[in-house]
Amino acid sequence: MTTLSKGDKAPAFTLVNTDKKEVSLADYNGKNVLILFFPLAFTSVCTAELCSARDNMAAYNDLDTVVLGISVDSPFTLGEFKKQQQINFELLSDFNKTTAAAYGALYEDFVLGMKGVARRAAFIVDKNGDIAYAEVLEDAGQLPDFEAIKQTLASL
Repeated sequence: MTTLSKGDKAPAFTLVNTDKKEVSLADYNGKNVLILFFPLAFTSVCTAELCSARDNMAAYNDLDTVVLGISVDSPFTLGEFKKQQQINFELLSDFNKTTAAAYGALYEDFVLGMKGVARRAAFIVDKNGDIAYAEVLEDAGQLPDFEAIKQTLASL
């Protein structure tokens, strides 16, 4: 599985959000997009990661950046998670695992014998549709480097 690097063209995708509507990367052409892949809703590290993004939304807005969270959970699971955690950005279901695979952010084998779960990863897609930042973590217990993410966004 190839992981994307800075300068690569971001793979296009269309996924279903928690309102069961399709959302495409192309919907955000001309904006910076922070894509946060996360393994599973309702787990402690994923909750911490997405709540961090939620709590820093003003900073992302100031940096003209849209945040998208993507996991292999169903739209229904993500909808409940979004409601409980008051997430203020789109959560998208990559139930068929195509987008995580395209971004090189898919575990073949995860904990408890689960297969095909999104890796914890962060990508910034710039206004031209190119990857400006790529971080794919081997250890799902770690969080993305949000300071490096903000620095990258500030430089765009």
